[in-house]
Amino acid sequence: MPRMPRYRAGCGAFVILEWCLKRRVEIGILYSRSGNYRLVSDACRAGALSAIADVNADRESPIEFVAVERDPEGNADRYATGCAEILRESSARHVIGCVTSLSRKEVIPVLEKTGGTLWYACPYEGFETNDHVVYMHSCPNQQLVPLFGYVVPRFGPNGFLLGSNYIWGWETNRVARDLIADAGGEVRGERYLPLGESDVSRLIEEIRATRPDFVLNNLIGPSSYAFLAAYAALGTEDAHFLPQRCPVISCNLTECELPAIGEAGQGHLSAGPYFHDSGKPAAKRTHASSFEASAYASVRILADILSREPETGWADLPTAFSGRKFTTPFGQTEIDPQTQHATMPVVIGQIEGTGFRQISRQEAVAPDPYLSRYDRSVVFGRPRLKAVP
Repeated sequence: MPRMPRYRAGCGAFVILEWCLKRRVEIGILYSRSGNYRLVSDACRAGALSAIADVNADRESPIEFVAVERDPEGNADRYATGCAEILRESSARHVIGCVTSLSRKEVIPVLEKTGGTLWYACPYEGFETNDHVVYMHSCPNQQLVPLFGYVVPRFGPNGFLLGSNYIWGWETNRVARDLIADAGGEVRGERYLPLGESDVSRLIEEIRATRPDFVLNNLIGPSSYAFLAAYAALGTEDAHFLPQRCPVISCNLTECELPAIGEAGQGHLSAGPYFHDSGKPAAKRTHASSFEASAYASVRILADILSREPETGWADLPTAFSGRKFTTPFGQTEIDPQTQHATMPVVIGQIEGTGFRQISRQEAVAPDPYLSRYDRSVVFGRPRLKAVP
């Protein structure tokens, strides 16, 4: 629909004020407002809604987004239903949503059946591509691998692996086991908790007994917060478990959860595509976390594409991505037309005060979701030869 001029009456004549009529485009928003990962969902939702507001306020944009929301309330069984309702009851063909890998996998069959697209704004464990999903956060070569490459030379190769008992924990720890082996270390323990479980006493005792060099934390929400609090208490009893000796490391911890963690998080490490400067006043920070930034980027890229080709659907996206760079909070972002994963910076941050201090940064790391280009000698150096008598 072309934009039309708006008129107002004045002095016996109509005066053109501006070209303002935009084409209305419905867009799905599928985030839980409650549940174990509410803080992450709220950050993603805030980023998406902020981008929608910016697109709608942009006089140069020919489209106006209308959000069609469904709230699965943290229940994995409701994601497929909510996605189906959005695609059935509105004209939306693109959905910004899902936090966990379980919820993403729940909606994929719906997307395949109805011709929709999910823009997924959270880190994930890799080893997946789907024509109906655009992966707008980091995969293992953009978080876990470089995080291990930073941690192992500084702290040692022996790790203890933790996870909530679902896909993200299982698969991330599977890759972590291989990385530890490649680094010449050993897995001192691997334990899982049910989602929402906050009794971490057994984990703490096993970590105390096995004395790893680092702890990889793939726990979610309240489980993670309880663990970090207990681990901080352990550090007061045994200096080996202070963050400067045996840090807790993560690939999904961002600023949005720090208020729930408090002082217990100080000094520990996380990897992701974006951390704001902890020394910068809050009023001057553009996005509160990488979750918010990624959801924001998803909407802005979609707006850019639909402004050029209004009928773009899932089958047209590889062409829309090919050879293009999009301006996002991460810089100039490319999306691989084959895997539909985004190029991302790789930042390692250390919790400091109410934010993260950036201690390592790589720009524009291309996605490698299947780790097909992984080279252990590049990440960990060539293994030393042992003299055999």
